[in-house]
Amino acid sequence: MVLSRATDSDGSIHSTFASRYVQESLPRFQMPERSIPKDAAYQIISDELMLDGNPRLNLASFVTTWMEPECDKLIMQAINKNYVDMDEYPVTTELQNRCVNIIANLFNAPLSNEEEAVGVGTVGSSEAIMLAGLAFKRKWQNKRKAEGKPYDKPNIVTGANVQVCWEKFARYFEVELKEVKLRKDYYIMDPVKAVEMVDENTICVAAILGSTYNGEFEDVKLLNDLLLQKNKETGWDTPIHVDAASGGFIAPFLYPDLEWDFRLPLVKSINVSGHKYGLVYAGIGWVIWRAKQDLPEELIFHINYLGADQPTFTLNFSKGASQIIAQYYQLIRLGFEGYRNIMSNCAANAKALADGLVRTGRFDILSKEVGVPLVAFSLKDNSKHDEYEIADHLRRYGWIVPAYTMAPDAQQVTLLRVVVREDFNRSLAERLVRDIEKVLHELDALPSKLVTEVTASLVESHPELKEVKDIDIDSTKLNSCHVFNEVLNSQKAVKAWKKFVAQKANRVC
Repeated sequence: MVLSRATDSDGSIHSTFASRYVQESLPRFQMPERSIPKDAAYQIISDELMLDGNPRLNLASFVTTWMEPECDKLIMQAINKNYVDMDEYPVTTELQNRCVNIIANLFNAPLSNEEEAVGVGTVGSSEAIMLAGLAFKRKWQNKRKAEGKPYDKPNIVTGANVQVCWEKFARYFEVELKEVKLRKDYYIMDPVKAVEMVDENTICVAAILGSTYNGEFEDVKLLNDLLLQKNKETGWDTPIHVDAASGGFIAPFLYPDLEWDFRLPLVKSINVSGHKYGLVYAGIGWVIWRAKQDLPEELIFHINYLGADQPTFTLNFSKGASQIIAQYYQLIRLGFEGYRNIMSNCAANAKALADGLVRTGRFDILSKEVGVPLVAFSLKDNSKHDEYEIADHLRRYGWIVPAYTMAPDAQQVTLLRVVVREDFNRSLAERLVRDIEKVLHELDALPSKLVTEVTASLVESHPELKEVKDIDIDSTKLNSCHVFNEVLNSQKAVKAWKKFVAQKANRVC
């Protein structure tokens, strides 16, 4: 009988945390020379990922962070499917087509009983917006060419509150972005000003159903009516695209009488994020066109690949099939009733959170009751401590709450935003209010950050302030210093504060 004997070099005889693979630093920028056991690789990566934030407590993101276990199983079963292989996965292709038609009908597309909707699944709303923008640009160019007019200076009219993907589209595809600036107490695109900016080179006006800043719906109905009148007067046919990334799965269930979709004749395309309030994990968006003629045929590629003719209109080629399957699961699992119940619950929890913040007496609520279920709020008085400090201190309790400034020309307004998703329940809302109250008490006991920042900037050039450089800030001592008071009330102090805010600014997702 032959006996095998393990050697000291055999990593399998050691516990995971005692093996040599976790005792040495792994290369970060080069592939290691030798393989390591699968359990060691798993443990090393898993340990590093513990330092990420908790997705459930990431209140900055609109993206879905919880799905039912049954849907998780479907996702894992399809994780190795490439959606582009339509001939090999015909059922997955059929599920995508069903989703397109369900969403098109949800958005009141004017389809006959036998007519199929025109649309496509995308990686997210960013790709969907790129595709919709390309369709508008090509249709406008084709019309201008036919009329013998210049077609080299297309533009899009939007609000300054649009998501960054619109800026990407404009830059990548050489389209001028004409932005309607915001103003204090009006944080969405003004339809009147938007229509005034429209000219013969405008390929479309983009309206947002759910601003990323405060969740507010823009008035698409008014925009449509004003644009109809302008088109009639000028002979143009400027259309509308609705960026419903956040609100597309909200409005049909909570505000069914609100006219924003294909019920309005100038709305030619709509995008929506399945991975936001469509209740699917990140990686799925949709773009729907009103009719076939709104999507130029020359943009559609017919590829003979892997044995079948495959029409495709995407910016990428390969993509996973699992999110499409997950979207179909949610649509048939929940149905209209289920989505309505979830969105109603989100709205109720958002209201409970807003009410709790109002009771503190320290905040103004900038979000609206009609809109995406989120709470945007700012301090009534941020002269001593600001919203960025609240966001920083909330991290200690596990909460990820973004602080940022509004878009131009309302950037003097700083706010915090909490997105209320399906998995953010009433208990968490109440707990968040209590933690915010704790943070406020903590900040009240600290010296003003403005005083600290200005003092630090003055210490080097004013010897009389040296005495307060390395000690706790004493407001009485500072107030008695004429140099500090002069600078605090000067433009230098204002610039120092603005510089500090700019360094802390977060990107809005």
